Amino acid sequence: MNTLPTISRRARWAIPVGAVALAGAVTAGSLISSAQASPELPLRTPAQLLASVAGQDAPPPALTGTVVETASLGLPQLPGASNQNSITSLLAGSHTIKVWYADPQHIRLAVPVQMSETDVIRDGRQVSVWQSNSNTVTRIQLPAKASAAAHAKAVPSQVPLTPQQAASQALKAVGPSTRVTVDRTVTVAGQPAYQLVLSPKSGSSLIGRVTIAVDATRNVPLRVQVFARGAASPAIQVGYTSISFVKPAAANFNFTTPAGAKVKVVSPPADSSRHTAKGTKASGEPQVIGQDWLSVAVLPASDLAGVMGAGSASSSAAGVGSQSVASGSGESSAVAGALMKSATQVHGAWGSGRLLRTSLVSVLMTNNGHVLIGAVTPAVLYAAAAQVK
Repeated sequence: MNTLPTISRRARWAIPVGAVALAGAVTAGSLISSAQASPELPLRTPAQLLASVAGQDAPPPALTGTVVETASLGLPQLPGASNQNSITSLLAGSHTIKVWYADPQHIRLAVPVQMSETDVIRDGRQVSVWQSNSNTVTRIQLPAKASAAAHAKAVPSQVPLTPQQAASQALKAVGPSTRVTVDRTVTVAGQPAYQLVLSPKSGSSLIGRVTIAVDATRNVPLRVQVFARGAASPAIQVGYTSISFVKPAAANFNFTTPAGAKVKVVSPPADSSRHTAKGTKASGEPQVIGQDWLSVAVLPASDLAGVMGAGSASSSAAGVGSQSVASGSGESSAVAGALMKSATQVHGAWGSGRLLRTSLVSVLMTNNGHVLIGAVTPAVLYAAAAQVK
């Protein structure tokens, strides 16, 4: 379902940019795993499964369902982890998302958290984002011929991934750098499914494999699991806990502004994808060094300041030490401080800084104010750091 609103490139899925405040400790897989016996299904080759995944060439079937996303990356306990409304909770732990999908023009995602909810509704060309905790509505009117990239950017990046979105991101890595196989069949959300396995060939990737459970009848991705190299349990998992292939009622997409809500009308993000030269980044996007599984995202000093809660880019550029963390305020600084305690001092020909490594993600915070993030070994980050201008 790559026609669903997708998450921006700063989301934690492909290259977890923003992972300086990424992920707490939860038990991944406990809400989605199945103890049922493997269903008997006709054999399919990896090529057949790759070609059949719904949403690649044609819209997937209509459906309603509940998705749960979990993460367990081995980071220290972060401030606010128990509060579902906190920054930490938005970036880590377990999330539930309700999905209503009629067709590419009629989609609704609801993200309930403790005492609040965020709804994203697309009804034709109009996208409405309602946040109950602030009782605000953001409206975006998409142009008649908007590209898929522009549609994707119209949705806030806080919305968790659906299995279709996650599968779409993972399948982009398929190529010479990827080994593709088929694992045993499974049952997900009551549906028999095949399992397509994507494994990086390079030992410099911290990802061991990505497993995509594909519905045996409708070819819809039902679950995506990301395993760290050598791990038996997934570090990140997103999958349906319930699903019904029934077209949702039109009323689900008829959004009425709640009484007293503050309404903000914004223009759709400009589509810069067609005008960006090869090797350069669009405005607002992180620089990316490397390809496929060995991609490294680079945040500029200004973004680092925002993550650290510092007052200016220059204050962060001066150094990524305990003093700069302490100078920030609010929850962002508390989260950054907790992470910095786990980071180790490193240096090399590229410069010096602090390294935070988890089972799936490496984060390098350089003393000149850059943050490099990737699902790669530290050596790959160091090589990328040497290329940062």
